[in-house]
Amino acid sequence: MVRFLGMVVLLFSVAPAFAGEKAKQKPNIILILADDLGYETIGANGGTSYKTPHLDRLAKGGARFTHAFAQPLCTPTRAQLMTGKSNIRNYVRFGYLDPRSITFANLLKNLGYATCVVGKWQLGQDVGLPKTFGFDESCLWQHTRRPPRYANPGLEYNGIEKNFTKGEYGPDILNDYAIEFITKKKNEPFFLYYPMTLTHSPYQATPDSKGWDPLVKDEKSNIAPRYFGDMVSYMDKLVGKVVAKLDELGIRNNTLVLFVGDNGTGKGTVSMMGAMQLIGGKGTTTYAGMHVPLIASWPGKIPAEQTIRDLVDTTDFLPTMMDAAGGKLTSKIDGRSFWPQLIGQKGEPRPWLYSWYSPRQGADTKVTEFAFTHRYKLYRTGEFYNLEKDVKEKNAIATANLSAEESAGLRVLQAALNEFRDARPKELDSVKEKKKGKAKAHESGSRY
Repeated sequence: MVRFLGMVVLLFSVAPAFAGEKAKQKPNIILILADDLGYETIGANGGTSYKTPHLDRLAKGGARFTHAFAQPLCTPTRAQLMTGKSNIRNYVRFGYLDPRSITFANLLKNLGYATCVVGKWQLGQDVGLPKTFGFDESCLWQHTRRPPRYANPGLEYNGIEKNFTKGEYGPDILNDYAIEFITKKKNEPFFLYYPMTLTHSPYQATPDSKGWDPLVKDEKSNIAPRYFGDMVSYMDKLVGKVVAKLDELGIRNNTLVLFVGDNGTGKGTVSMMGAMQLIGGKGTTTYAGMHVPLIASWPGKIPAEQTIRDLVDTTDFLPTMMDAAGGKLTSKIDGRSFWPQLIGQKGEPRPWLYSWYSPRQGADTKVTEFAFTHRYKLYRTGEFYNLEKDVKEKNAIATANLSAEESAGLRVLQAALNEFRDARPKELDSVKEKKKGKAKAHESGSRY
């Protein structure tokens, strides 16, 4: 493996799928992406506002990361997560992923994995896109259209639209599909990508809420801030059902489960960590908008009760899963595998993280670009912060009179930004998705 600039070049070739027993020995991989769920919401991370017993147990039995970061908004994170590349290299606009992209599902499928995506799509409306991106089957919300996602939802089963009108709850239907896939594929290696619809606003009553109303058929009724806690708990319950099914089928000890949030908690949502109040900052480039939970579990393979402080971002999942699967590829990516750390080795922790954030692009080409370490953060525009003293980034440090330590931190981050100075492919800005149907709904952004 060779490193240059901010990228990783993996100098291998994709191995063909093995047949028979060798294929069966590959680990199953489940990647769960919670929607709008910040670090502070999980009990194992010190959160005290909500009940998350299943995730807390998952963390206790495996590894919990304290410094995992996503992009501040849904689609930018999904583009990075699925491709292992920074948004600067492949992000076109909100609600869209360039069909030329190679995803983790494409790569794992080449290794012999059965692949499935269940949950929130938001990557383009063409019916064939899930298969283009490597998924054998799919059960999705916000694929070809944008109906309600919670009570009485509209979903797409392998591109075929289906509406539910008898009091069904969308997250339950999606979870049932995920469990059905796991059950069908229990005797072969499978990859399940599960981008959940919970806990995104509107904060609407769940079937476990006292205010649940099975007659609701839109996302404007029966909503209240208090329901956010119910949605967190319901999300946790659904994760618990998936893990319980792995136990029931006897495949838990051959399954890597990864759980991560896609960005910070919804803006303005108040949560507590003991006496400390945290306010959700989705859409912002501060910790409140990007700091997310990350939990990894594989009994017998990942040592229990690990707390890992290494910096991780969403580009790192593709190489990590490929390492876990024994995959070898030739590809230039920005992600760095954290698989060695998961199995108790030192690995090659990141010295810094880089972000290129432009949520709309097609409608607004404004870009916010920055790099940060555990301690310092530097924006392309020159603002420099000490995150340990100013996590909300209220007071930029005057760079004229820096201490020796601050100067060293500034130099590291300026060098990181320099590595990406000319990384944006010029042809990206000319990529256009073929418009059809209700494409405008996918470009409207902040509510989704």
